[in-house]
Amino acid sequence: MLLVRASSRSGTPGVWSLPGGAVDHGENPNDTVVRETAAETGLSVAVSGLHDVVADMRALPHKGITIHTDRLIYTVTIRGGSLIDRVGQPTDLARWFTLAEAAELPLRPFAATALGLTSAAVDLRPDEAPDFPSFYAYPGPDGLHRAQRFAAYAVATDPDDRILLTRIAANYPGGGRWHLPGGGTDYGEQPGSALLRELLEETGQPGRIVELLGVASHRDPASLGPEGYPIDWHGVRAFYRVAVDEPCPPTIHDVGGSTDDVRWFTPAEVAELTEAELTEVTIEAMRAAGRS
Repeated sequence: MLLVRASSRSGTPGVWSLPGGAVDHGENPNDTVVRETAAETGLSVAVSGLHDVVADMRALPHKGITIHTDRLIYTVTIRGGSLIDRVGQPTDLARWFTLAEAAELPLRPFAATALGLTSAAVDLRPDEAPDFPSFYAYPGPDGLHRAQRFAAYAVATDPDDRILLTRIAANYPGGGRWHLPGGGTDYGEQPGSALLRELLEETGQPGRIVELLGVASHRDPASLGPEGYPIDWHGVRAFYRVAVDEPCPPTIHDVGGSTDDVRWFTPAEVAELTEAELTEVTIEAMRAAGRS
């Protein structure tokens, strides 16, 4: 296993983790993991698969903040390069370990989970998640407001193989297009839990996650929504296959929100929808699920 060590510049010096880092605004996470792994280890890698999507919280009392991080865990193959040591960076060493050796190291909890190991609690967790908005826009370097949001969506089917779709309300980005049920994760919330909560709140359907299908990354450099001004919007969205074992008549609970219709579609009805009638993430997720 390739691991990197946190340096004295980090909040947990000496703790080992998986190589990787933050997704820049508008950046595809596949590119992020390649770029960050090269910077931290000196190795060029290629993404070979998506392993998991998890979230964690980490309290930093000395800074008076709590950090929520959505993490995309990939499997990669090595294309070349040589391991490097770094000075004055958040990580300073990159080394190969057997799984047994890794089990003896102080590991970040998400890294231990990804490797199927137990680890001492090197991260301080808050007693409860702070109250924090799931979406906010901030001024970018060009003066245009930016927003980056992580969300989870469902390719939801019932026992009759119907597919559940929602329609985006007017005055929201993509208004009038059919979309997957789901939405943004709350602070401190796991993606899978967020998805099932959103599915129930948005459509009235109780669901069961079957598998993680993939992650989509889409950017609209001048999205227009109810805020009334353009936002450089970047959405990173995990999508799952979800079974609704006991479907009921779809119901919109959040009346006046971003969804104005929800319906069950037969496969034939879905096939009649054009790409212009569907959102980008819906098209990508349906293809990953073998539905188009």
